[in-house]
Amino acid sequence: MKKGDKKLTQATSTNEIVVFEDESITLPKGFKAGGIHCGIKRKKLDLGYVVSEVPAATAGVYTTNIFQAAPLVLTQESIAKENKVQAILVNSGNANACTGEQGLKDANEMQKQFACQLGIVDHLVAVTSTGVIGELLPMEKIKTGIDQILQKEHQHTANFLQAILTTDTTVKQMAVQFKINGKTVSIGGAAKGSGMIHPNMATMLGFVTTDANIAHEDLQFALRDITNHTFNMITVDGDTSTNDMVLVMANGLAENDQLTKEHPDWGVFVDGLKIVCEALAKKIARDGEGATKLIEVQVNGAFSTEAARAVGKAIISSNLVKTAIYGTDPNWGRIVTAIGYSGVPVEPNAVKVSLGEITVFENGLPCQIIEEEAKGYLEQENVVIHVELNQGEFSAAAWGCDLTYDYVKINASYRT
Repeated sequence: MKKGDKKLTQATSTNEIVVFEDESITLPKGFKAGGIHCGIKRKKLDLGYVVSEVPAATAGVYTTNIFQAAPLVLTQESIAKENKVQAILVNSGNANACTGEQGLKDANEMQKQFACQLGIVDHLVAVTSTGVIGELLPMEKIKTGIDQILQKEHQHTANFLQAILTTDTTVKQMAVQFKINGKTVSIGGAAKGSGMIHPNMATMLGFVTTDANIAHEDLQFALRDITNHTFNMITVDGDTSTNDMVLVMANGLAENDQLTKEHPDWGVFVDGLKIVCEALAKKIARDGEGATKLIEVQVNGAFSTEAARAVGKAIISSNLVKTAIYGTDPNWGRIVTAIGYSGVPVEPNAVKVSLGEITVFENGLPCQIIEEEAKGYLEQENVVIHVELNQGEFSAAAWGCDLTYDYVKINASYRT
């Protein structure tokens, strides 16, 4: 175990999960990745791939935006054929969204050419794109890139992590390892996301690999449930994009007994997948365009999980809350207002709101606080808003970032 990696003991099992902060999609057995600059972007890497030695059971969750991009449509259709993929090809700089029949033809051509390079059938290649909406892909540049991308000098995980970025300021990765039937099982993840982020699937691209032996149906069940508690609980600006998806590839090379919901170590696998997804979700929120702070909202005492999530989403999506935290203004009234319009029936006199350890609202009234102490807390890079509803036993967490002048600067000139 390298310096900085963590070992966690999970409550659901005596098994231990080791967390690797600096590893990602190529930690599981049988996966390789790479990336190249093909010319979509001026200088930065813009075409990446992940390949498994063997076809992998694959689960996916996708944007709920009605305007779905061509590669997203193609990838869903491809996975549906066998519930497997063996490779993912992703480009940044151009979303290939709202591009009509030509966009779909281009996505098909990318899939077909990369499948030919790998010697596999077309539908085992997933194609994903991210970037500017409404522009056709520069296919001659992409085709030249695909011809070269599998060359040894381009095969680096770091290249893949860079090739998927758009306005992101940093790469996002995480991996874990644990034992199933005495076999070491790994899960690795990488993601891109910075702007146009909202909890409705989540606005991002996420790629997770594992060498676990697990059936497609159970993998899909786990991913969908975990997505609702991780990627679907982040927001930067309230916008849901056209291209967003999370894919999990499980190639089975760890050779553990097949995981199902009845397997005694099912909980360990789910915990490991959740650790990876939650870490990636929080890194996306922290890297929000122009952001200076990560905001976490912890809602407790709700009468249901859905109610807790609704309250958390309302607070984390409030531009007034986000700007107040940027300005280190302990304006608790904006938090209470968001709780009130969340759609969850609450008893105002039972609600308690705290900024970190500082209680600012209780019994329907403001609390006496030392203004400078509260401002000092909000100057930290990580801000936690605690909400106690005193209605029940359910809780949820949501993550976002502050809203700054730089967000406007970045997005005012995104295309120009």
